[in-house]
Amino acid sequence: MDNKDINQGNVKESPFLNITLKEARDHLATLSPEKRLQWGLEQFGSNLAVTTSFGIQSSVLLHMLHKLDDEKKVNVIWVDTGYLPPETYQYADALTQQLELNITVVQSNLSPARMEALYGQLWKNNSLEDLEKYHQIRKIDPLEKALNDLEIHCWASGVRGGQTNTRKQMSLLDPIRKRLSLRPILEWSNKDIFYYMKSNNLPQHPLFEKGYSTVGDLHSSAPDSDDITGRKTRFGGLKQECGIHLGNNGEGDSYSEQS
Repeated sequence: MDNKDINQGNVKESPFLNITLKEARDHLATLSPEKRLQWGLEQFGSNLAVTTSFGIQSSVLLHMLHKLDDEKKVNVIWVDTGYLPPETYQYADALTQQLELNITVVQSNLSPARMEALYGQLWKNNSLEDLEKYHQIRKIDPLEKALNDLEIHCWASGVRGGQTNTRKQMSLLDPIRKRLSLRPILEWSNKDIFYYMKSNNLPQHPLFEKGYSTVGDLHSSAPDSDDITGRKTRFGGLKQECGIHLGNNGEGDSYSEQS
């Protein structure tokens, strides 16, 4: 299945919707990002979650959530790899308090020390295979466990189409690993992010002032340079996606006949 099929809605319909995927996407396209998040809450209730990395732009979606009347019903899932910069942990603490977030922190069942003892420092090998193993252990598996444990049917994220070529192909609502992924700010630009944060007095991530336009793990993030900017600065240049926002086939998912 290619991205064209996914974006045109040529997949088995979601068991979590009472309308077609295309109808849902068409409706979401008429709404503001805030209203899209509200739609998700109305559709899925406690089966909706918001994921965050507490990265450079994370405050925007979290602030939109904070403004919802029933925002306390929504779990905010933070995948803590154990390798985040100190500034990210400090920023997460400040935002959590400021926006009164209902945070669920999830981590791998392998501690960083145990993982390194068994597999080494996987990010150091300049190997795409090792990097993907790292992301599976520290990000994808912990997120999937949390989504299962919390019985999440749909999760919203701050993914934006301008971030990578892969994300340009994404829709406002896509099936991902047998759930739905809602992307309220998919069309937003860097300017949209900046002005929203400014108008709502949201604090910048401390590393933004040091030249970072995106930040993840300490060992796999770097500030922008004259030649390399955005997500090209991530993961040693080997890849731009950790896999959380992709389906098992690297794009999206179709629903199997058994779903």
